[in-house]
Amino acid sequence: MSPTYLPPPPGSKVPLRTWVAVLASLLGAFMAVLDIAITNASLRDILGALSATQEEGSWISSAYLVAEIVVIPLGGFLATVFSTRRYLIVNVALFLVFSTLCGMAWNLESMIAFRAAQGFTGGVMIPMAMTLVTRKLPINKRPVGLALFGMTATLAPTLGPTIGGYLTEIYGWPSIFYINWVPGVLLMLGVGWGLERESMHLDLLKRVDWAGILAMAVGLGSLTAMLEEGNSKDWFQSRFIITAAVLAVVGLYAWAWRGLTRENTFIDLHILGRPSFLIAVVIAFTTGMGLYGSAFLLPLYLGQIAGYTPMQIGLVIMWMGLPQLFIMPFAARLSTKLDNRVMMSAGLALFALSCFMNIHMTADTAGPELIAAQIVRALGQPLIMITLSNFAINGIAPKLLPSASGLFNMMRNLGGSVGIALLATMLTNREHFHSARVGESVSLYDLATQTRLDTLAANFSGKGFDPVTAQDMALRAVDNIVRRESFVMAYNDAFMVLGLALISCVAIVWLGKKVLGGAGAAEAAH
Repeated sequence: MSPTYLPPPPGSKVPLRTWVAVLASLLGAFMAVLDIAITNASLRDILGALSATQEEGSWISSAYLVAEIVVIPLGGFLATVFSTRRYLIVNVALFLVFSTLCGMAWNLESMIAFRAAQGFTGGVMIPMAMTLVTRKLPINKRPVGLALFGMTATLAPTLGPTIGGYLTEIYGWPSIFYINWVPGVLLMLGVGWGLERESMHLDLLKRVDWAGILAMAVGLGSLTAMLEEGNSKDWFQSRFIITAAVLAVVGLYAWAWRGLTRENTFIDLHILGRPSFLIAVVIAFTTGMGLYGSAFLLPLYLGQIAGYTPMQIGLVIMWMGLPQLFIMPFAARLSTKLDNRVMMSAGLALFALSCFMNIHMTADTAGPELIAAQIVRALGQPLIMITLSNFAINGIAPKLLPSASGLFNMMRNLGGSVGIALLATMLTNREHFHSARVGESVSLYDLATQTRLDTLAANFSGKGFDPVTAQDMALRAVDNIVRRESFVMAYNDAFMVLGLALISCVAIVWLGKKVLGGAGAAEAAH
């Protein structure tokens, strides 16, 4: 094994150049995750400019996610082939080019193509940040790096609506893509100065299992596309979804089979046999559902029910992120002293509690009533992300760290896609269910309903409408009230499911052995 891949000895001093490189890579991971949330917050303006429908425009997000989740497992292998320094700088440069082209997109097709290219180059930055933290920092400094890495996963979805809403409202939607130049240039400068030049290993391209790479790309790409487009296409009523499902099953099975039975694979799947790592990826998957699911539900509720603008939504969501800036340093230090199973359990319980705090919403619930739940969520998420990273890398040999990083981050992002797909479908189905139930009690023969209709009709007649039109408008108004209340109950159900999924992971945590982070892990090993 090359000495370059061995982490520094415990207690060794970290040079300034190394810190700059690590911080620059973390900035890149933050930028890559942010680009999902920031675009979703401005999607309505983008669709209007490109003359696209909501269903057509869903591919603007889907294309990015499909490309990103395909490249994440490949990141470690390709960085070994081309060298980490060269691979990161080239990908960031391409990411900035494609970001600029997204802002200049002239129609929907060009936007989707540029977003896919943006996702393929941006997805690299997520696993590479975690890999640099584990390779370049000694074990006693890792908690700091992992705390910052955890913040990229939790802060970016939180701040995305705020930043996206502000930029779109003040400067227009293209600015959300052009803003990437600021962190992108800093990243290239930091990595270029902080990382040493390494030789390339192009011979690995000849020996690697290309059939396994193709199977992985087809499987993960098809699965992500199916999840992103399933609800809008009515799932298995669509030929596209059926085809994607078949390709996903075949591709993932072929990838698993080749990865477990052949040598020279681009990612070592055998690490899934390590109990602590397997627990980490299961919880990462569920936490991904919670992170991206809550970031999907709350803005949707505020926009649909409360009628908030993107800027107003961002100001509410912001409360999920800002407290984490103060919690993360404390959580990083605590993880070296306290059994990480305790911390993770507390974090999951707090995250679940924040979801349960949102299950009693009404049509009158707005931003101020939701801030308390946001703060509780902000207290829990850092405890989860710090300890999850510790579980994922606990006992992993240095040469397997890129594989661990790729699988860990892939599962978290995949959990996000699954969570959003399930929640979107659940909102639709539960709205129909509650609408039917509420509709049963809103009968034209019911005295209260009839009184309400007469009052509304009289109100519309007083505004100059003829009696027939006024009565028709009264019926539509009552129907809108029923639908609105049904949607609110559907949102409550969705938060309940998220809370139950998160709290169920507490039992899984305790299936693993005691884990300490950083210096605590080193001391426990002696």
